[in-house]
Amino acid sequence: MALQWDVYETDLGWIGAAFSAVGLRLLTLPQKTEEEAICLLQKTAQAPLGKRCTPSFAAELAEDLLAYAQGEELRCDLPLDLTGLTAFQRSVLNVLRQVAFGQLTSYGELARAAGYPGAARAVGQVMANNPLPLVIPCHRVLRSDGSLGGFGGGPEMKQRLLRLEGVEVEGR
Repeated sequence: MALQWDVYETDLGWIGAAFSAVGLRLLTLPQKTEEEAICLLQKTAQAPLGKRCTPSFAAELAEDLLAYAQGEELRCDLPLDLTGLTAFQRSVLNVLRQVAFGQLTSYGELARAAGYPGAARAVGQVMANNPLPLVIPCHRVLRSDGSLGGFGGGPEMKQRLLRLEGVEVEGR
C-alpha cells in the first residue's frame, strides 16, 4: 500500500513526512529545498509513495514542526508506524523518545536504558537509520566523551538542533 506524504517549510528547512494507515512512518531531516525533501522521502521510504496528500490527522504535525523550528518542544502526539524495525530497534527508539527537549544522553547510556548494556555501537546504527528524526530525537545522543558523534544531517545540523533546544556542544 502506498504511503501518503507531504513536505513542510520551516525555519530549519523543508521537512518531508510519509504516513501509513497506522501513523507517521517517515520524517526527513530539514533540507534546503522542497525538491530535496521530496527526493529524500522517495529514497528512504520502504514503501511506494502515493499521491501528495496529507491525512487530516497530520495537520498537527505541520503545526508542531513549525513551532519546533521556532524553539518550542516538539510534541507530536501522532501514532508512529515502526513497521519493519526489529524489537531491538523499537526498544532503543522508544527509550530515546523519552529523552526530553534540551536533554542529552550517550550511545552507551541509551543502550543500558533499553536493556542492552554494551550495545553502544549497535545503538549508533539504530540512530543512523532512525526513520523519524526530530520526533525520535537522535540528535540528542552524543558519544561517551561528550562529543557530537555522527549525524545524518551533518555535524552543523546536529549543533543547530541542539542550540535550538538550548544546548551547546563543542567539537565534532
